[in-house]
Amino acid sequence: MASTPPTEGLERVFADEFDRPDLDRGVWLPHYLPAWSSLAASAATYEVRDSCLVLTIPPQQGLWCGPDHRPPLRVSGVQSGNASGPVGSTSGQQPYRTGLTVREQQAPFWGWTPRGGLLEVRLRGEVTPRSMVSFWLVGLEQVPEQSAEICVVEVFGNAVRPDGSTAVGTGLHSFRDPQVREDFAAVRLPLDVAEFHTYAVDWLPDRVDFLVDGTLVRTCQGPPTYPMQAMVAVFDFPDWSTGDDEEVVPLLAVDWVRCYRR
Repeated sequence: MASTPPTEGLERVFADEFDRPDLDRGVWLPHYLPAWSSLAASAATYEVRDSCLVLTIPPQQGLWCGPDHRPPLRVSGVQSGNASGPVGSTSGQQPYRTGLTVREQQAPFWGWTPRGGLLEVRLRGEVTPRSMVSFWLVGLEQVPEQSAEICVVEVFGNAVRPDGSTAVGTGLHSFRDPQVREDFAAVRLPLDVAEFHTYAVDWLPDRVDFLVDGTLVRTCQGPPTYPMQAMVAVFDFPDWSTGDDEEVVPLLAVDWVRCYRR
């Protein structure tokens, strides 16, 4: 397998090492798609410590979007952009069902919104069969069709095997963008998700290469070419409980996020 393009000779255009006392609020909003819920009800449980963003879901954290979302889920996430139309409109980011309407209008917020380049994130997750961790890019949806996703990494706890391997999901989701072809797959790798690994995308005009620890694992053709925002989150699905995991706290720790251009 091929290795990642070296960063030597590339211009670093963005980096967050999470070495401040708190999140850089000029870059990140500590909420998950609040238009469909509210800022209060979508707030992330997080800390910035040991030069990492640490997202968790404690037992007392409530459901996101209550009984309306199926399956029920809890989530702690941050995102680098946010906007919506007025309450009652369908203008919002990543609606989870047809006809979903805005419950709380969101003021436009644009932190880090890349449009190509070599993007890297170093992270680790503590998951069980009922939880997952993910880092992805999604269109800003200022134009509704500009909604496609580049999934940099997605790991479900039920994809982690005792042999030390993990199925790592990467690829493109078209959503409402007719120009982007759905192309997503989970590749099983000899990888312990509980340890730090570097996940990257080399996002070119005609293709996007997905890399894990410098090794090419997938390539997708025809990615979106418009600006996108970053989303990073840990999820918990209570319906997937095994009956003895109510006190387990899913965790996602992000060491850094970096972006380069040629």
